[in-house]
Amino acid sequence: MLSNLGNYRNFGLLVMRVGLGIMFILHGYPILLGGAEKWAAIGSATKYAGIHFLPTFWGLMAACTETFGGFLLVIGLAFRPVCLLLLCTLIVAALMHFGTGGGLDQAAHAIEDAVVFAGLMFVGPGKYSVDKK
Repeated sequence: MLSNLGNYRNFGLLVMRVGLGIMFILHGYPILLGGAEKWAAIGSATKYAGIHFLPTFWGLMAACTETFGGFLLVIGLAFRPVCLLLLCTLIVAALMHFGTGGGLDQAAHAIEDAVVFAGLMFVGPGKYSVDKK
């Protein structure tokens, strides 16, 4: 019964893109609207990746990546570059969780999403996307 699901690979990619994209929009949009104070707080996580300058800028970039990157995931435009940017954002998030002593329990969600985006970079957006080939 489940062996024929391979025929729906492109639909599965659409489901993943739309689901992940909506969740990243919902997570990034409030940060984007939070202003410079919120951006600085989010951007300060880059110190765990060895980046100690311009936390407000990096926080804004993370919020833009999550919000606009989420939208681009949904429509399937600039798919691989967006996956790469989200992967970088999630690596910093995981490093921040480890750096603050949260351990694997707190870093697991960021790591799981990072693995998904790393895999999606190789697979591509599927045929139900603006980037279809």
